[in-house]
Amino acid sequence: MNVLENPLQEQALEKLIQKYNVSAPRYTSYPTVPFWDQQAPTTEQWFQVVEKAFTESNATKGISLYLHLPFCESLCTYCGCNTRITKNHGVELGYIETLLAEWKQYVSRFSEKPIIRELHLGGGTPTFFSPENLRILLEGIYASAEIHPEREFSFEGHPNNTTTEHLQTLYDLGFRRVSYGIQDFDPLVQLTINRIQPFEKVQRATEEARSIGYESVNFDLIYGLPHQTPASVEDTINQVALLRPDRIAFYSYAHVPWVKPSQRGYSEKDLPAGPSKRALYELGLQMFRDLGYHDIGMDHFALPQDALFLAQQNGTLHRNFMGYTTCHTDLLIGLGVSSISDAKYGYLQNLKKVEEYKAGIASGNLAILKGHLLTQEDLIRKEAILDLACKGKLQLTSENLFMLDDPTIANLWQMEKEGLLSMKESVIRISALGQAFLRNICMLFDQKVKQTEQEFSSTFSKAI
Repeated sequence: MNVLENPLQEQALEKLIQKYNVSAPRYTSYPTVPFWDQQAPTTEQWFQVVEKAFTESNATKGISLYLHLPFCESLCTYCGCNTRITKNHGVELGYIETLLAEWKQYVSRFSEKPIIRELHLGGGTPTFFSPENLRILLEGIYASAEIHPEREFSFEGHPNNTTTEHLQTLYDLGFRRVSYGIQDFDPLVQLTINRIQPFEKVQRATEEARSIGYESVNFDLIYGLPHQTPASVEDTINQVALLRPDRIAFYSYAHVPWVKPSQRGYSEKDLPAGPSKRALYELGLQMFRDLGYHDIGMDHFALPQDALFLAQQNGTLHRNFMGYTTCHTDLLIGLGVSSISDAKYGYLQNLKKVEEYKAGIASGNLAILKGHLLTQEDLIRKEAILDLACKGKLQLTSENLFMLDDPTIANLWQMEKEGLLSMKESVIRISALGQAFLRNICMLFDQKVKQTEQEFSSTFSKAI
């Protein structure tokens, strides 16, 4: 989707964007969460799935952990994450005790010591927790596990409160990657979304991480926020370019005030929408490419020396609930309120309220909100969508040919005519142009979406 000189090409591209800019999943799972089973698995059913995935994966690939740390000192009004707003840091140790109790339940079911290959601290604001308490949490996890020699440990940091002590402590505990939530540098935008963080604080946090030895720094940016304009987005990306993060995530803002009442602090008239919002995306895409970033797919960009791009090039890129990752484990355990686990053959999400989650774990059971046990068809479609999202291609085999019903074939032929993909020698291959329409292509193989006439505008963000 480079800027095209030929007006006819520009018109054709505009028609494609209008056609495919529909609500679509980001495919961090298949089936996606809205289409999970109506009845959640029991604790015992879930552990059976976990034990199977653990037995198949631990010795060869290791396992992944996601720890959800929900606390924030102030509310960012754009945010769609599951958070708890408080300035009371006395909540830290009690929450850590619950996380470790949940982890203990899993460890008790394993046939051998878990080997942690991948670990991510998300939130909320993980750096809400003091460095000392983060050490207590992580050493508590490590005490009953082994650490893979090729580990990928990362955390989300707020530039305003990620201290040198946070960075050094986590580095000493094996972390080599940090992601900072930037969103936008424009003062009016920051004021409107209640996230004031001057460039100087982001610069300090970035430079300190690199001086300590962190190998990859990611910036999260959002387009479609209130009061954003092409000029403000361009200025933000120009400031980002001065710090040159190794990775960039460029997300579409989802305005869902009926789900997140904090978004009522501004109105839809303040938001760039339709062609205006799409123009912000195209501007960012072009600027990232001009700066030397490669399009990984589904909102992510990386410099050529970053491990994420290298994984894409060598075919080892993976995607799970943490987004794109260089580690392909078969078991991702989510610990903490609202966290999601992926045990290859099933998914599980924890309860979303801190008190209910803590009560569930205290009872000696898991704190289950919902889940899904995958059928054989689910597994095949999951693998197909992952191949498209991570490898940019899908090998058709006797096992997955059933997915090609007449409507799917017709849509694939149409996309080939439009230059989004090619079909040759039983391989569907996404083109450079088609990379921007990746979610639309994946959706062709999503049987759950096909089986409903539901309007997804309130469920999924726009594909482009």
